[in-house]
Amino acid sequence: MRVGFTTTIPVELLFAGGHEPVDLNNIFIGSASPSDYIRAAESDGFPRNCCGWIKGIYGVVRAHGFQDVVAVTQGDCSYTQALMEVLRYRGVNAVPFAFPFDRDPVFLANELDKMAQRFGSSLSDGELWKSRLDDVRAVALEIDRLTYETGKVTGEENHLWLVGCSDFEGDPGGYENRARKFLAEAAARPPANSGARIGLVGVPPIISGLHGAFEEAGARIVFNEVARQFAMPGKSDTLSEQYLQYTYPYSIFERLADIRTEVARRDIVGIVHYVQSFCFRQIEDILLREEIGLPVLTLEGENPGPVDERTRIRIQAFVEMLSG
Repeated sequence: MRVGFTTTIPVELLFAGGHEPVDLNNIFIGSASPSDYIRAAESDGFPRNCCGWIKGIYGVVRAHGFQDVVAVTQGDCSYTQALMEVLRYRGVNAVPFAFPFDRDPVFLANELDKMAQRFGSSLSDGELWKSRLDDVRAVALEIDRLTYETGKVTGEENHLWLVGCSDFEGDPGGYENRARKFLAEAAARPPANSGARIGLVGVPPIISGLHGAFEEAGARIVFNEVARQFAMPGKSDTLSEQYLQYTYPYSIFERLADIRTEVARRDIVGIVHYVQSFCFRQIEDILLREEIGLPVLTLEGENPGPVDERTRIRIQAFVEMLSG
């Protein structure tokens, strides 16, 4: 059974129950015409001033006939509860999953147990799948290492492989084989370490071509913060420990600690903070700017589409400032 989800969840428990996890975001943004999903959601009554990702997810569920969806109601988007209610009204089996705001291990353990029971698996079987997926994630993290250590992997390639770790395209074995093949090809490339080294933080961008726009301006994105978190970069022995270390669902302060570590490791000289229109996470830009200690360029996107000329001009000016 295909099970869609609204943001990264413990997919180990779905695989253990014999299901195919599907990150609805990846179908939305990876389609040839993602705006069609948004228009479909707005035709069903979703307001224009609502997050484009939420409308895209709704459109994907309706267009592709998903009957089961896991909605992350705590630790992601403030719109998700309403999305879940509308999906239930439309006949979708939308079940909640919550990350504890205070990183309470007991709370998370209960959520993991409930999810396992809902999908016919067990925590022990989930732990076995964690060991299997650790090997796949290690390949993705090696792709990440080549990005910042040698420049043999571009920022966009880095982003795509790390984002893919949210669901492994429903086939971890096939995903690992493709990642290993790409890794071998990338390792044979010449190093490319020129240009200002930039970190991209915030939710994955809804606009396309952002990484390429920075390369055209003479810079390189060597850190995709949230995409890297999808590959679970921290060392962990259990599912609970793994998803407590996963920074995205928790406060900006956990994320800042991770960002600071990677800024130092990757010799980053500037930060690009991508924010989604109508998203509460825009407010976190205040804390990022005050705490990170580097020049910050904040870019906002609303709907899918290529980088516009105004944004390209801002990127060019930011890169020139860093280079100067």
